Amino acid sequence: MKNMIIGISDCGKFFNYENWMKEPGIEIIKLSYRQNNFNDIEKCDGIVLTGGEDVNPRLYNQPEFLRYCNPKEIDEKRDEFEWKILQHTEEKQKPLLGICRGLQIANVFYGGTLVPDIPAFGKYNHSKFENKTDRKHWIDVDTNSFLYQIVSEQKGEVNSAHHQSADMPGYGLVANSMSPDGIIEGMERRLETQSFLLLVQWHPERMENLQSNFSKNIKQSFLDAVINAK
Repeated sequence: MKNMIIGISDCGKFFNYENWMKEPGIEIIKLSYRQNNFNDIEKCDGIVLTGGEDVNPRLYNQPEFLRYCNPKEIDEKRDEFEWKILQHTEEKQKPLLGICRGLQIANVFYGGTLVPDIPAFGKYNHSKFENKTDRKHWIDVDTNSFLYQIVSEQKGEVNSAHHQSADMPGYGLVANSMSPDGIIEGMERRLETQSFLLLVQWHPERMENLQSNFSKNIKQSFLDAVINAK
């Protein structure tokens, strides 16, 4: 792997993503509205959208859901910046890996909706424990999915640290994995005729076992797609 440039969206735990993705031959560019460096995306061969704040419900035409969000956990400037990133990756057909919030903003970009607060909508809590450690649970992978081709496992244990999730999938997207209580855990394109697009609700960059197929293979499939797209 040489001369590969990966753009990673800024977030509070940016270095987790950078450390996970970086290896010899890979250059990382932090894409951030705070640095006003959107034009750096032109240099990037692939994009990672990271976790973080809630997506503003007005973006999926349900502003009444704002009451389920923490006002301190909404960053409209970040929403706008990452919307532009998604427009760029779609127009340029660049490989995109979305993680946690990355799945959520991408689903909204493609016209989907979100569950604004999982416990308030009658599901088990998927957010971190009070001591700030990640929860863990099993997911079921659709054996017809691209994700199954990547991980080669029908079930897997993943970490969990989110209170929002995808609800109605966006246009052209399909769920590829589910939690036992029916939360969408991963999404991908319905058809594989366009650029690589993989969205996961868990955090492969900080799993306890980075050799798990649900971490290692996710990263490798993204990098392989970047190589093939160059």
